[in-house]
Amino acid sequence: MNTPELIHTRMKRLRLVSILEGTTLLLLLVVAVPLKHVAGLPIAVSIMGPIHGVAFLLYLSVVFRVVSMGGWSGLDIARMILAAFIPFGAFINAPFMRRKESDLVRIIGE
Repeated sequence: MNTPELIHTRMKRLRLVSILEGTTLLLLLVVAVPLKHVAGLPIAVSIMGPIHGVAFLLYLSVVFRVVSMGGWSGLDIARMILAAFIPFGAFINAPFMRRKESDLVRIIGE
């Protein structure tokens, strides 16, 4: 049974992991890739790439765990996954996640 507390906990975890994934994506694209191509330091991508990969897989895992609670449309799920591929997508998607949490809590209360 989903409770408002469970929804809040899982959505908070989703927001935190989303910010982690979005930050690692930006570090990879804005710091590591230019260091590789401009400064000739491929080690930056060798380090940041796997870190981002783990963050991405963790994000997908949390998304699927939260979505399995119910109350998510196919469009909502697509939005959550697509946001992980867009630089700044995690940050742009944050208000949506807060609204979704409110909607889920309201649905549970009805």
